[in-house]
Amino acid sequence: MAEFTRPGQGQGASGGGGDRGRGSRGGRRRQPGDAPENAFEKGGGEDLSEKVVFINRSSKVVKGGRRFNFSALVVVGDRRGRVGYALGKAAEVADAIRRGGELARNQMLPVMIKDNTIPHEVYCTYGGAKILLKPASPGTGIIAGKTVRAVLESAGVKDILTKSLGSKNAANVVKATLQALLNLRTREVIYASRGKEIKKVTTPVPATI
Repeated sequence: MAEFTRPGQGQGASGGGGDRGRGSRGGRRRQPGDAPENAFEKGGGEDLSEKVVFINRSSKVVKGGRRFNFSALVVVGDRRGRVGYALGKAAEVADAIRRGGELARNQMLPVMIKDNTIPHEVYCTYGGAKILLKPASPGTGIIAGKTVRAVLESAGVKDILTKSLGSKNAANVVKATLQALLNLRTREVIYASRGKEIKKVTTPVPATI
């Protein structure tokens, strides 16, 4: 099919007008300051990972037909001990994901991580979801399902053993996993809360004869 060129939109200095016209047909073009799809910058250039756990579509019957609405559960973390989640709702999928990412970035919480794993075993329930997390040795990786893995990877955990024992509802599984991470405490934090200090035990060296 022959392409129609308007007067004044030929090559040269005026050719940019034709490119802008063709580029704007599919919607708003990405600007240089737009954030990438799976990472966002916060404050001083901190890279955050964003993971979409699930997208749900709901419909409402109105006079003109059906009106659809989308909700997206998004998990955001900095992979260094801070993670958050949120449910974004909008009339379009992209808008719901963007809204969920914005809310999740504002709700990030710090969690206790020790040597790329968790300091101790923890078990947590939320609704019908039951999550069991166990520390693992280096090189084990993340042994978890898709939903639990999204939270753990965003938090920065690299070696862990997990088990989902209850409901498979994605929202409840995410909430139970995050609650389990928030219940973690390192030995230093426990001793500090009790007003005690950790004493180093030195093994006496046997005297040589």
